[in-house]
Formats: sequence, structure tokens, C-alpha cells
Amino acid sequence: MNWITNSVLPKIKALVQPREVPENFWTKCPGCGEMIFHRQLEDNLQVCTSCGYHFKLNAKARLKSLFDKDTLTLIELEKQLNSDPLKFRDIKKYSDRLREARTRTSQDDAIVIAEGELNGLEMVAAVFSFEFMGGSMGIAVGNAILKAAELAVSKKAPLIIFPSSGGARMQEGILSLMQLPRTVIATQMVKEAGLPLIVVLTNPTTGGVTASFAMLGDIHIAEPGAIIGFAGQRVITETIREKLPEGFQCAEHLLDHGMVDMVVSRLQIKEKLSSILSILMIPQINK
Repeated sequence: MNWITNSVLPKIKALVQPREVPENFWTKCPGCGEMIFHRQLEDNLQVCTSCGYHFKLNAKARLKSLFDKDTLTLIELEKQLNSDPLKFRDIKKYSDRLREARTRTSQDDAIVIAEGELNGLEMVAAVFSFEFMGGSMGIAVGNAILKAAELAVSKKAPLIIFPSSGGARMQEGILSLMQLPRTVIATQMVKEAGLPLIVVLTNPTTGGVTASFAMLGDIHIAEPGAIIGFAGQRVITETIREKLPEGFQCAEHLLDHGMVDMVVSRLQIKEKLSSILSILMIPQINK
């Protein structure tokens, strides 16, 4: 009887009882309410298959979708001697926040740089990682943008930047604000070399990032529904004491008012960039 109870019955129950499905297997789309299987969402670059809503896409997945197969090379970022220069602390130490973010994302900071080919054309890309402290821009990010610009110039390749950020990193105080002019210098380096600088604005692009390099590209492309601006809507409303227009600060609103050149689905970004660069890089190819 013990053999039946201990061995046979558990096997029968395992066959007839439905298995529990982990909650993270399905994602509810905020745009249309559709439940999407996680594999289907990953295969579609985190874009809803029903309504086209764009979820956030992590930096490494974006780079993989952008470059031609087997051409992607990640560029190692320089290690900072002191990553917490102000010894900042709010409800927890900044050094602890950095450690947690690095463990969670397996990245050194809120940006990833890579070089490779896009449909056979060499280029450099810098992609922000919103999951790393909201993609905030501190010293490390400023250094990375400058490094990406220097690499693009040395390779005579276009630079594509994908910002996704809440702005400057408050834990680095004035040092984070100093990255605004430093990144502006980086954009100027690329332009003086006669190379294209394209900025693909993703959700969200705000604060000091918008106030610096993010709006200084030769061409600005935005993903559908991306929030792009400097201050938040609540702050603006309280300051001007007026109701803001419907869809204010979204990519489509900025397109209508001339702040971005085009709104392109993430699924078409690679081909759109390839088309643009094949035209802009003709003078470089002929040299």
C-alpha cells in the first residue's frame, strides 16, 4: 500500500493536474489590454502584436536587433576610479544603488556602446539602458558618449544614439550637469568630421539628456508613443497654470510641431537607418 501511495499516486496526479503557469509568461499590453505570451513579445522586439504599443527594450536586445549577424562588437567602458565622488546618500547609499543596478543588469552603467555593420555599412551605436537607474546620465555616461564620438571619428563611421533617460543623475550633483556640455562637444566632434549623427528618441527621453546631445542630431527619429521633453507635464502645468494639449510631449505631437523628423516603428528602425545612411555616407564612401 505504501508503494501505491508514495510512488503511483503522485505520478497519476502529475499527469492529470494542470501545471501552474508563472505570471511572467504573459504580459498585458497597456495600449489595448491584450495578453501577450512572453516569447511572442521578445520575438517582436517588445512591440505589441495587436496594437503596436512599444514596451521598453533592453540595451543589448536593441543592439542585437540593429547590427548584422556576427558583426556586433561591444566596446568596454573605462572603469571610474571613484564612482561615488560626493559620497551621496538618500534613503540608501549611492554606492549601494550602483552595486544593485550592476548586479541586476550586468552592466557597468546606464549605457552600452558597440560597433559593427548595419546592412554592410560600418557604424557606431550608443544605447541607453533605462533599467539602470532610469538611464540617468552621470560621469560614466558622459565619458561613454565622448568615447563613442571619438570611435566614430577614428572609424569614419556614423554615430547612432538611442537615449532612454530620466535626465541627469542627481546622486552626482553638479558633476552630472557637467556632462551636458561634454556631450554637446561630442556631437560637435562628429559633425566637424563630416559624419552623420542620428538620434533615435525612445521612451522616455527627458531632462538633461533632452537639453544636451539628444536634440542635436542631424536627424531625429522617434519611436511611436515615446515621451520626449525636459520637465514633466505636472511641473509644466503648475508653472504656466494652463491645461496642456492632448498628447503633449509624445513623439507624434513633436512630429506635428517640427521637433522630430519622423516617427518610426521599432520593427522598421534598422531598414530606415540603413536607407538614410546609404545616402548620407556616399561622400565618405567615395573618398
